[in-house]
Amino acid sequence: MDRLKKRVQFVAVARGARTARSAFVLQALADVRPKTDPARFGFTVTKKTGNSVERNRIRRRLRAAVEEAGAAARAGCDYVLIGRRDALSVPFGTLVRDLASALRKVHDKPVDANGRSHRPRRSRARRQGESRSVGAPDG
Repeated sequence: MDRLKKRVQFVAVARGARTARSAFVLQALADVRPKTDPARFGFTVTKKTGNSVERNRIRRRLRAAVEEAGAAARAGCDYVLIGRRDALSVPFGTLVRDLASALRKVHDKPVDANGRSHRPRRSRARRQGESRSVGAPDG
């Protein structure tokens, strides 16, 4: 397993597709490197997740899950796993299954010309939590 280590690599992957699970968020950037190169993974856990011991345990569990489910990763793609606190309590088998399904799903999402996954825009009323009834008079 090759690793992403530089900030610029993590920022580049953040432009790509993403999918979330209870224990992590997976970001992926496909087709930027030759298909003959192995997949590369980066791991990050924010300080608000816990102290350094907990963050390192999350990172180690995610790294071990990648070792198990890494076969589902596409060659030439870069991935970033953003660890969440649930990664400490989720059974390891579940963590591996979630990672394998996330790796499949992140490549199934439609992607635009900039490499971003297409997310339908929500209307202003839905973003603000308002519900409008059809045919209701304005005013």
